[in-house]
Amino acid sequence: MYLEHFGLTEPPFKITPVTEFFFSGANRGEILDALIYAITDSEGIIKISGEVGSGKTMLCRMLLDRLPTNIKAIYLPNPSLSREELLYAIADGLELDLEGQRVSVLLQNLHTHLVAKHNQGERCVVLVDEAHAMPLDTLEELRLLYNLQVGKHKLIQIVLFGQPELDEKLEQTNMRQLKDRIVHHFNMQPLSKKVIEAYLMFRMRAAGYHGPDIFSPAAIALISKASNGLMRRVNILADKSLLAAFVQNTHNIEARHVQAAIRDSELTVGKHWVSSRHAAIAGGATLLAIILAGTGWMLGKTNSSQTTQEVVAPVAAIQPAPPLPAATVKPAPPGITAKISSARPPASIDAAADQSRTSASATLLQQRQAATKTMLAKIGKGSFSIQLFYTEDTRPARLERFLIRAQSIGKLSEIYIVPITINGKDRYRVLYGAYANSEAALAGMKDLPQRYKDAFAPTLHELDAY
Repeated sequence: MYLEHFGLTEPPFKITPVTEFFFSGANRGEILDALIYAITDSEGIIKISGEVGSGKTMLCRMLLDRLPTNIKAIYLPNPSLSREELLYAIADGLELDLEGQRVSVLLQNLHTHLVAKHNQGERCVVLVDEAHAMPLDTLEELRLLYNLQVGKHKLIQIVLFGQPELDEKLEQTNMRQLKDRIVHHFNMQPLSKKVIEAYLMFRMRAAGYHGPDIFSPAAIALISKASNGLMRRVNILADKSLLAAFVQNTHNIEARHVQAAIRDSELTVGKHWVSSRHAAIAGGATLLAIILAGTGWMLGKTNSSQTTQEVVAPVAAIQPAPPLPAATVKPAPPGITAKISSARPPASIDAAADQSRTSASATLLQQRQAATKTMLAKIGKGSFSIQLFYTEDTRPARLERFLIRAQSIGKLSEIYIVPITINGKDRYRVLYGAYANSEAALAGMKDLPQRYKDAFAPTLHELDAY
């Protein structure tokens, strides 16, 4: 109804997952990259948890689109399967006609087929959506399937997508063997207000909109509060807000339009989302510590020729600047591991840009990298930090300005800088604080400066792997 009014080619806020509308901000893009890596080059069962409407199914659909051709993905949208039905569903996904066979024969045929695929350089992965609703016996059957192997190589991988209830189910005593085989944990955290601002305009532009930002700060704040940062709720409220603005023949979305959308959606502003979110964050703190360890990321001595790379949006967001362009927002990937070495800094150093730095700002960067090295040398087992963001911009002045601002609010001593490389690109990880364990880090997240909470999507980051 409102498409022509806003110059749209299609509805921007569908709640049905459409991969063209995948938003890579708020760690979604980094989790997707890490999932692909874990499936193609690693072992261990993988778990992705998040509240209803946090984007798990969209992530699952993106996986189906992005996995290499040598990986056969079997998508199970209905988890309410018995053990036998699960085996038949996997057989159907592998295009095997095994209907009516006894379970023992079915398992043997599956094993034979998977071995043949392995010998051809192919792998199989089972993606279970809504895994929290899967019967315990069926979850146990998944564990037994994961045990299938040839030589030292697993023949099948398992990816579980579920609500926080999945974590509770896995805590049961009879699920401990399955839980022990879950190596990679990912948590779909709610969107912050800053990220919602970028998300709204990203969806608008993906639907063909070419005008200026249309959501007022008050409207964004109200959507953020009423949705609790859950993507599905954001979509519902944004869609109804557009309709309300269309009815009033205006192109600007104001708080009154969102209020009308809230009333129509029967949502209560200020009603807190109750979940095991903190427990899920703690469980996901190691989400890439094993996946990407050993890829040669280095922490070296910084010299005057080093530059930094940063995401334009998060650093810019710390300043009292205008709203960020949606396309630039890319919050930090949680827990990607770096290795320490005395190797040279990233190869993409721009010497000309380096000359523009002042000696004072260069000293801040050198100081924090030296402090990082000292901190990492002293940490004990089970230590954590809080990751604020990682950098992509090659201009050194951007990170220097961030450090100057951190110094101005008395938080410079809490900032640590780690050079990393992701997918062949040199970047820097920016951490806040060093804590003895995940519980202390979770408490530290509550005490983060408000500007950091608003600008970034802070996540726990395990320090042990350094």
